[in-house]
Amino acid sequence: MGTIKKALELLDYISTQRPEIGLGEYVRLTQRDKATVHRHLVELAECGFLEQNPETRRYRLGPAILRLYGVREANMPLRSVLRPFIEEMAQEVGELVHVSLLQGQQLSPVVHHDPRLHGTQVAFDESQLLPLHATASGLVMLCFGGDDLRARVLDAPLESFTAQTVVDPDSLREKLAECRANGSVWVEKGFDDEVSSLAGPIFGLGGAVIGAVSIAVPSSRAVGDKRAAMVEALRKWVPRLSELMGGSLPADYQQREVSHG
Repeated sequence: MGTIKKALELLDYISTQRPEIGLGEYVRLTQRDKATVHRHLVELAECGFLEQNPETRRYRLGPAILRLYGVREANMPLRSVLRPFIEEMAQEVGELVHVSLLQGQQLSPVVHHDPRLHGTQVAFDESQLLPLHATASGLVMLCFGGDDLRARVLDAPLESFTAQTVVDPDSLREKLAECRANGSVWVEKGFDDEVSSLAGPIFGLGGAVIGAVSIAVPSSRAVGDKRAAMVEALRKWVPRLSELMGGSLPADYQQREVSHG
C-alpha cells in the first residue's frame, strides 16, 4: 500500500457517528505505528484535508474537503441532481432509498431519503462506507462490475457483520448469478440485523455500471405487498436514474425482469 493511500485512508474513519478522532484512537483503528500515523495526520492537516480541534486535539475534516466538494458539484453535479428524484422514489415506495458509488472495494453513499411514513425506520449513515459482499448495493456492483473487481473481493477474507452475512465465495457467486438473471439483488440482514434491502444498478455512458440504488426496510416489514412494491419501484427507477446520469441500459439488462430473487 502506497504512502499516499495510507494517508488518505485515514479520512475514511471519520463519520457522523465519529466526527473527530484522536491520534491514539487512529493508531488503534488502523493498527499502524504511532509515528507513521502522526506523520500522515500532520501532512493531511497541512494540506487542509484535516484540522485539529484546538480544545480536544482530535482531528476532524478540514476546509479542503468543502472546497473540493464545491468544485465537484459545480462541474459534475451528482448529489444535487439526484436528490429530488431519490426523494420522489422514496415517497412512492414509502421507504428509505439511497444511491452509492464505488470507492475502491467499498461503496460510498451519495444521497439518501427516508419519507418517515412508519413508526420504525432504517438508521442510515451517509458517511459510512458499505462493504460489497454484505449489502444489496455492493452485490449489484460485483454483479455488473468487472471480473477484476469480483476477483479482488471474493478472493480476499470477508468480514461477517451479522449472523446472516454470506462470506463463502461460492455462495456469493451463486447470489451474483441470480442477480445477473433478475437484474437486482435482495439481501436480508447481511449488514444489519434488522434491515433487508433490494438494489439495482445505475448505468452510465456505454452501459457501464457506475453505482447502485437501494431500497432499505426493517426486515419485519419486508414481506408480501411491501416486497412487491419495492420490485416495481426498482423496475421503474433503474432506467430513469441511469438516463438521468447520462447513461443507458445495456441490451442484455433490458431483457431482464427485475425481481426479488
